Amino acid sequence: MTDINGAVPAIAKALQKRGYETLTPVQLAMLDPALATSDALVSAQTGSGKTVAFGIAMAPTLLEDRDSFGRAAAPLALVIAPTRELAMQVKRELDWLYAEAGAVITSCVGGMDIRNERRALERGAHIVVGTPGRICDHIRRNALDMSEVRVAVLDEADEMLDLGFREDLEFILESAPDERRTLMFSATVPAAIAKLAKSYQRDAVRIATAAEQKQHVDIDYRALLVTPSDRENAIVNVLRYYEAPNAIVFCSTRAAVNHLHARLSNRNFSVVALSGELTQNERTHALQAMRDGRARVCIATDVAARGIDLPGLELVIHADLPTNSETLLHRSGRTGRAGRKGVSALIVPVTQRRKAERLLFGAKVEPTWANPPSAEEVTVRDEERLFADPIFTEVTTNEDEQALIAKLIERFDAEKLATAFVSLYRGKNSAPEDVSVVSLEARKPREGGQGDPASRPLTPRGDFGPAVWFSLSVGRKQRAEPRWLIPTICKSGDLSKNEIGAIKMQADETFVEIAEAHADKFMAKLGKDKMMDRGIRVTRLDAAPDFSKFSRGTDDEGFTKREGPRMDKPWKDGPKKDGFRKDKPFAKDGPRGDKAFGDKPYREKKPFKDGDKPFGDAPRKDWKPKGEKASAERRMDDDVWGEKPKGDFAKKSGDKPLGDKTFKKKAFGDKPFAKGDGDKPFKKKPAAKGGFEKRK
Repeated sequence: MTDINGAVPAIAKALQKRGYETLTPVQLAMLDPALATSDALVSAQTGSGKTVAFGIAMAPTLLEDRDSFGRAAAPLALVIAPTRELAMQVKRELDWLYAEAGAVITSCVGGMDIRNERRALERGAHIVVGTPGRICDHIRRNALDMSEVRVAVLDEADEMLDLGFREDLEFILESAPDERRTLMFSATVPAAIAKLAKSYQRDAVRIATAAEQKQHVDIDYRALLVTPSDRENAIVNVLRYYEAPNAIVFCSTRAAVNHLHARLSNRNFSVVALSGELTQNERTHALQAMRDGRARVCIATDVAARGIDLPGLELVIHADLPTNSETLLHRSGRTGRAGRKGVSALIVPVTQRRKAERLLFGAKVEPTWANPPSAEEVTVRDEERLFADPIFTEVTTNEDEQALIAKLIERFDAEKLATAFVSLYRGKNSAPEDVSVVSLEARKPREGGQGDPASRPLTPRGDFGPAVWFSLSVGRKQRAEPRWLIPTICKSGDLSKNEIGAIKMQADETFVEIAEAHADKFMAKLGKDKMMDRGIRVTRLDAAPDFSKFSRGTDDEGFTKREGPRMDKPWKDGPKKDGFRKDKPFAKDGPRGDKAFGDKPYREKKPFKDGDKPFGDAPRKDWKPKGEKASAERRMDDDVWGEKPKGDFAKKSGDKPLGDKTFKKKAFGDKPFAKGDGDKPFKKKPAAKGGFEKRK
C-alpha cells in the first residue's frame, strides 16, 4: 500500500478504488521525486502499465499542491498516441485515474466529428488526448490553444515515427511552450527516437525497466509448423484448443483480414474484424463487442491493433508472419499483460521456416517448435473442459427448472439425456480440422543454443524406405512442375508430402516414388480409369525405371547425342566439325546431307567473283568488285531519296540508280519523271534490271 500512497493523494485514491495494491516497475519509477519536474525518456515492454505510469508522472505538474483541478480552460496537458484505438483507450484510463481530481478530458482523433471536438475545446479541457494529424488540424485552425500546456506526452513514440508522423510531432512540440515537460514512452528506443528526444527534451532522465531486459516473460511462444494448404485449418484448431476468452489473429493485409473473417464466421466462431478500411464507429463497436463478450476472436492488421488492451486476452495468433522482430514483439505484447499469462502462436508454413527463425532470433525469444493441435487433441481438451464445467457443481433452486428436470427424468433415460447434453455442448463449437503432421527433426536446432539460423545446416532427409514407382503421362514438354504436381498427387491419391519420395521428370513423362504402404491406396483412389486431375494418366511400374537411357552420350563422330524420348532434340553445345555444327539430324547419310539446316541447301560461303549472283536471280555484267575507295564513291548521299533532285552521282556509267535521267520529282511519287523516257517507279513487281519497270 505504501507504493500507491507515494502518488498524489487524488491519484492514490483513484488507484485504491480501482483495486491497485502494488505498482509495476515502470509505474514505481515514475514516483521518483527527482522526476517531478524533469523530462523523461522511458522504455518498457508492451503491457507494463505505461498509461498509468505517465498519468502518475504528470500529476504533480498539473495539480501542484491542490487536490483537484479548477475550472477548465486552455489544456494543461497533451497526450499524443499513434492510432485512434490507442488514443481512446488512453482517454478511458485517464478518466478513472483523474476522476477524483475532477479533470475534464477531451479526445481529438481522426474519424470523429471535428465540430463536436471543436465545441468541446471551446468549453475547456484540462487534458487533451489525440492523434497527431487531428491535433495538428485543431492547432492550425486556432481551435486548440497550446499556450498553457505544461506537460506533453508521446505514447508509443517509436510507432508514430514508423507511421510517418515525424513532421506532425515536430509541429506540435514547437507550438507548445518551451518550459513544458516532455515525456516520451516507447517500447524500444531506436536512433530516431533518441534524436527526437535530444531535440525536444531538456536533460531528460533515461528510464529502462528491468522487464525490458527480458522480453515477455509471461508469454509462451509456440511456432507451429504446417503445410501451406493447412494454414487456415491450423488457425481453427489453435482457437479451438485454447478456447481463450479473447484472442487476436494478426494478418498482414486488409484483404487477408476480410478473407479470414469470412472463413471463421462460417465455422461458427464469434468473430469481428479490425482494419484501416473500417470507419471509426465500426472499429469502436468491434472492440466493444470483444470487451463485453459478444465476440471472442478479433482479426486485425498490425496498425489497427496497435496499443489496444482487451481484458482476458490470452491468445495471439500470427496468421501471417510479421515483417520484422519489433512487430513480432508488439503483436505478442497484446497478451501476457500486467502479470497475466498468455500464448503467442506463430503459424509457420514449411516454406517460411527460415524467415520465422530469423524473426525469433532477432526478437531474442526461444519458442517451442511443434505441430498444430490435431483434431484428436482438440477433442480431448473439449472433454476436459466438459467435465470441469461448473454447471455440474452448481445447485439450482429455481422451482420452474426443478419441475422441468423432473419431467425430463421421467420421460428419458440417463443415456438419452447424456447424448442430448453432449450434442448441445459440442454444437456450440466449431468442429476441429484435420491437419497434416510435419516432421520437425529435419529442422531441429543445434544443441547448446539457437545460434545463427542463417548458418544452420539442414539435416538430410535420409532413406525413404520401401517404395513403388509410378509413371505419370506428363513431363517437361507439358510444363510439368513439382509445385503443382505434388499437390495434385496428394489430392488425387489422398496422400501427404511425407509419403512421396523421389520425382524424376523427363520430356514426356514423370516417374514418382510412393511409399509402399500407401501404393495400393493411391491406385484405389484413382478409380478404374487411373486418371488424376488435369487428365494425367498413372501407370504402376513393376520395377524402378532405367534412367541410364535418358543420360547423355557421344556418337562415333564425337557429336553429343541423347538416346531415348529426347532423341529429336539437338544439343547446341556439341563440338563443331569443319566449321559446321551438327545441330539437327540430317536428311541423308553422311556428314552433310541435302538439308543440313531446314529447307535451304547448305552452301559454303566464298568471295564473290565476276559474274556471280550475289543477291538477284540474274548476273549483273556491269558489276565488278571495287576497292574501298571506289565503294565509298558509289555510296549514295543520305538525301538521294529526298524531295530535292540530285545531280549525277559519280559521272560514271552504271552509277546512275534509275535510268538515264536524274530525279526531278519524288523517286516513288505518283507522277512520271519529267520529259521522260517512260520510267516510273514500279508498283507491283520489280523489273529484271535496274529496279524499275519500263512503261510504254
